[in-house]
Amino acid sequence: MNVCKRGFFLLLLSCVVAMLPAQRRNQAYEDYIKKYRKIAVEEMERYHIPASITLAQGLLESGAGRSTLARKSNNHFGIKCGSRWEGRTVRHDDDARNECFRAYKHPRDSYEDHSKFLRTGARYAFLFRLKITDYKGWARGLKKAGYATDPRYADRLIDIIELYDLDKYDRKGGLKWSEEFPDPHQPYLANELLYIVARRGDTFESLSKEMGISKKKIRKYNELPKDYKFQGGEIVYLEKKRSRATKDHICYTVRPGDSMYSISQKFGVRLSRLYKMNNMKPESPAPKVGEILRLR
Repeated sequence: MNVCKRGFFLLLLSCVVAMLPAQRRNQAYEDYIKKYRKIAVEEMERYHIPASITLAQGLLESGAGRSTLARKSNNHFGIKCGSRWEGRTVRHDDDARNECFRAYKHPRDSYEDHSKFLRTGARYAFLFRLKITDYKGWARGLKKAGYATDPRYADRLIDIIELYDLDKYDRKGGLKWSEEFPDPHQPYLANELLYIVARRGDTFESLSKEMGISKKKIRKYNELPKDYKFQGGEIVYLEKKRSRATKDHICYTVRPGDSMYSISQKFGVRLSRLYKMNNMKPESPAPKVGEILRLR
């Protein structure tokens, strides 16, 4: 092909490409993003999952909030019941017929449970070593960890993020956080509550900065005095403890070294409720080794 013909061919090709319809945004997707972007950013600030990933998963899994699970059960992320789920449930056909899925009172509850699901799942732990701005790494990591069976799951998430510019929600503070906390605390779950294990040298202020929770709330959630000094190894809840333990922990046999407080922390039960369930008062003698305490 001579130079003139090649030039004409390239010009023609560029004209054809320009005439092809660009991928257009879906108004339902736009509306969903406007409705839930604030919640996604709040979840990012607390659990350090990119808001772009949360929004893209919500869009994809719920069909922009129009799926049956989303409309009837407020489940925006297709999370199944699992063995430890004690909340509302609903039956829905998915990989198999009549599978058990979690149901929520409000979409916000679904967003928070999604964050906990990722933050506390051992198979997703490696994702939190990625920068919060690395949405491609997160998308591919979710597929690698088995979040979905769709072979194009990662590509679909990336396409949604890039088409709707969702990564802009990751930028504010995201990179700064990952640089400031290169070795964040590993989160765990007890009584469906998020907690971490304190390290020696931790303070209310340092945990407050890392977790995005006020010092006052951390003290209140864990029933600790202002002047408490962490020794390392303490359970530190990031949410208010519950009034009773889960169904698989009805009673507890006191062991050496236990105290009412350590038991309340272990099972995520408020100390005042633990006393009340066992007809005890704060001034009562400490429980003896072998004594059986009610947890619910």
